[in-house]
Amino acid sequence: MELAMGAPTQNAHPALVLFALSVGAFAIGTTEFASMSLLPFFARDLGIDAPTAGHAISAYALGVVAGAPVIAAFAARLPRRTLLIGLMAMFAVANALSALSPSYPWMLLFRFLSGVPHGAYFGVAALVAASLVPIEKRTLAIAKVMSGLTVATVLGVPVANWMGQVLGWRSGFFVVAALAVATVTLVALYAPRDAGDPKASPMRELTALGKGQVWLTLLTGAIGFGGMFAVYTYVASTMIEVTRVPETYVPLILIIFGIGMTLGNLVAAWLADRAQSRTVIGVLLWSAASLALFPLMAGNIWTLSLVVFLIGIGGGLGTPLQARLMDVAGDAQTLAAALHHSAFNVANAIGPWLGGVSIAAGYGLVSTGWIGAALALGGLAVFLLAITLERRQADLVPAAAE
Repeated sequence: MELAMGAPTQNAHPALVLFALSVGAFAIGTTEFASMSLLPFFARDLGIDAPTAGHAISAYALGVVAGAPVIAAFAARLPRRTLLIGLMAMFAVANALSALSPSYPWMLLFRFLSGVPHGAYFGVAALVAASLVPIEKRTLAIAKVMSGLTVATVLGVPVANWMGQVLGWRSGFFVVAALAVATVTLVALYAPRDAGDPKASPMRELTALGKGQVWLTLLTGAIGFGGMFAVYTYVASTMIEVTRVPETYVPLILIIFGIGMTLGNLVAAWLADRAQSRTVIGVLLWSAASLALFPLMAGNIWTLSLVVFLIGIGGGLGTPLQARLMDVAGDAQTLAAALHHSAFNVANAIGPWLGGVSIAAGYGLVSTGWIGAALALGGLAVFLLAITLERRQADLVPAAAE
């Protein structure tokens, strides 16, 4: 089997490889989402308010944005197994340092460094996963790796939040560092040993930046996924200050969100292998509707639980867009795959920032739902433009041939 993203994989058991890669996704998902759920606790300890603490979330996201393209372009020749091990080792060290942060400025720095390997890891892991299966099953294979991230929202994040309440917020980041070390071990044991791509080069990878469809697909994720982050970042604060439930309820709501995200990830991947564009459109419409309901349903714990589950389902947007990037990137597969996670972490920066602006302006914590719905609709508009231009280009090609 030969796919555009690399040489065929040999002597690798797909289930074991996907499990090893998903453990890394679990570690990344735990730190990415747990830092949001721990926000009230480290804000209190470091002497800052919630909107200011949200900048630590944005710092991590900016680390992803900065790290993914640089690592992907300049490390494209490395064996993917070697690259995955190195990335997770860096991730382990940066999260351990986050746990030791003595002040808010150090916290910002270490969260930025923690984000640097994120995008490249997911990009390379997606390419390895896709290389293990026939092309018509690649989105579901990618989703199985990504399921580590979504399961993290069910198990890792609530456990980290509980530990943050009982043992202090620093313990959550130490757990992530331990998970990263476990990933290094599993990838070393099970990931296929490849020789790397001798034809790869930074210039070849940078050809992705010259493709309009690559940019439009990235922009769809950067804008459209920002809505979920706008709400999720402040959901713990919303529960405490608006829904007025004890802090002990927060992990339960996070589990509900994670169940929705896990379900959305797998269903959207299954649908995308059959109708990719329609799946992306459907998920963005779903996200816009559920986010718009958030301000109306945040006042009661039962309705809040339902709307958080619905918002979580919208997290299925990632894998269809990842597969689309493989289709439109040509030979620049590594950079395009990594940039996908840069785009989603632009969303992770934009969402909390706009949510914080709305809260600071006096519109209240529930206003993040309206911000989120607007972002989802903005992502939908970009994607509709992308497929319209793609169809026009397809129509022009036969006409030129005639």
